[in-house]
Amino acid sequence: MAPIDVLLVEDDAADAELTLLALGRAGVDATARHVRDGESALTLLRASGSYPRLVLLDLKLPGTPGLEVLRQIRAEPATRHVPVVVFTSSAEPRDLTGSYGLGANAYAQKPVDFVAFSEAIRHICDFWLGVNRVPTQTPGR
Repeated sequence: MAPIDVLLVEDDAADAELTLLALGRAGVDATARHVRDGESALTLLRASGSYPRLVLLDLKLPGTPGLEVLRQIRAEPATRHVPVVVFTSSAEPRDLTGSYGLGANAYAQKPVDFVAFSEAIRHICDFWLGVNRVPTQTPGR
């Protein structure tokens, strides 16, 4: 399996399409993989042996919800250092607090306007894929 830079965990097809389009327009040289539910994200992370440089995680997912996905990512030594940005439409304080409590690296509310949405993705990618550094050795060793 080829390494991926961004794992997008998003059940809403329109939001996923907008995010992938915004990634392309951001001028970021990144490969992205999209999964539609939390269980698929966890399965991919556990099976790959190669971890993304960034997970963009929606909270409202079918089956395994986003906060549980985040908890499991942080509980496993191999994935606990993978940066996770919660990118959600939720403005609920309990979602914000819960995300940080479970180890989210950042929390961003999805803008409704496409231009603002694209700018948010660009800023997220500029930092997490451009400025941020992650361990080069396998996490947990």
